[in-house]
Amino acid sequence: MSDKELDGRVAVVTGAGRNIGRAIALQLAAGGAAVVVNVRRNQKEADSVVKEIESAGGYALAAIGDVADAAAMQRMAAVAAERFGRIDYLINNAALRHEKPLDQMTFAEWREVLGVVLDGAFHCVKTCLAHLRKSGAGAIVNIGGMSAHTGSKNRIHVTTAKAGLVGMTRGLAHDLAADNITVNYLSPGLIGTPRDPSQPEPQHHSIHHTLSGKRGVPDDVATMVRFLCGPGARYITGQSLHANGGAFLG
Repeated sequence: MSDKELDGRVAVVTGAGRNIGRAIALQLAAGGAAVVVNVRRNQKEADSVVKEIESAGGYALAAIGDVADAAAMQRMAAVAAERFGRIDYLINNAALRHEKPLDQMTFAEWREVLGVVLDGAFHCVKTCLAHLRKSGAGAIVNIGGMSAHTGSKNRIHVTTAKAGLVGMTRGLAHDLAADNITVNYLSPGLIGTPRDPSQPEPQHHSIHHTLSGKRGVPDDVATMVRFLCGPGARYITGQSLHANGGAFLG
């Protein structure tokens, strides 16, 4: 018998192939949960995370699919339930973080970001909801971003989408409380992750600073997600939590 706090549970993590999503998948697996590792299209990244979890003695499944595609998310939930028999946790992490001034932004580019962040979270909740209700101790964690609270130059689509997750979290917390499903929003900020060297540092990174002067690491976010899914967080729901080293005091 395992004494891990998430033993026997199953988590779906979107955008789990790299950076914060990958760290969340590994942390939930370390807590004993089987993990569905979703990526948009990069099979190699998904397989790498699955292999890492399995090498540590855990259970995982790669799920390729765009969260903005409702049918793809329905297939993902069906495969997860068939493989593991249940879904207890949903981590809506998938996001796009493009930068472009409003006067140069097309409506298609605006919709692409909102489609992944907001529509994607909607599709994933809808497709996983029946399973989460059966859990008896389900949890949804929506991953936001600090710029949704501070604003950021050339990121109106990103800040709008991430801020929308706050409202979704509060609404879902009300709707799902009777099903014993907690819903929380977690906002990372100034987390050191690998970035495309050809792209400039995000503007809000240059004007905000942590109280210690140090950047966070993906595990600083992942450990909070693990806690929010665990038995010690059952009295926490509808909340906006921040992991940013004091760069934004919410």
